[in-house]
Amino acid sequence: MTKVLVVVTNNHRFGDQKRATGLWLSESVHFHAVMAAHQIDVDYMSPRGGYVPLDPGSLADMDDTTWQFYDDEKFRNQYLAKTLAPADVNPADYAAIYFAGGHGVLWDFPNNPDLAKVADAIHQNGGITAAVCHGVVGLLGLHATDGTELIAGKHVAGFSNEEEAINQLTDAVPFLTEDALIKAGGQYTSAQAYTEHVVVDGKLVTGQNPQSAKGVADAVVKLLQA
Repeated sequence: MTKVLVVVTNNHRFGDQKRATGLWLSESVHFHAVMAAHQIDVDYMSPRGGYVPLDPGSLADMDDTTWQFYDDEKFRNQYLAKTLAPADVNPADYAAIYFAGGHGVLWDFPNNPDLAKVADAIHQNGGITAAVCHGVVGLLGLHATDGTELIAGKHVAGFSNEEEAINQLTDAVPFLTEDALIKAGGQYTSAQAYTEHVVVDGKLVTGQNPQSAKGVADAVVKLLQA
């Protein structure tokens, strides 16, 4: 049976600031919902395993899909309270890996050797690598089969500098996602702020913002069925 690994943050705050963050819930569950609709199993992994904090902003205006998952006690207990740690994961079990966002990831996703070990193995096994919004920083430090930076020269999307400015968080984050993708050699593109924008380059799928999570999932399914 095809399985996909969803990667989420353990980080609950903006560095040393008294400002809460975590997973942007819709970015995991909109992806998860598409997988479930296609009978594709998912597991959740985080850098340290265990509990996943939720960004309070992601709970402020939830749509029906997000409420469906948030109301599901099994989902909360199985996927949000007990994520796998990288050491618990056998990459050979997964046909794709997906990095969900939320500002929390800016502190524990980039250049994380434990995440990279799992993600690189899935890629080397011919799997799909996907990410959305701030989650694309999980691609930083990943490698292509020839050992080069995975996103170097690849067409990618991710949370834009414009969107961060709209959030009024430009000075609150350790770096800007768009800038980091470009610095790593990604061929970055964006659409109008907070509109869906999904980019597929081979087996790399990236989305710009929360509005792109379902589109990323649809693109992953299409690749899995190819």
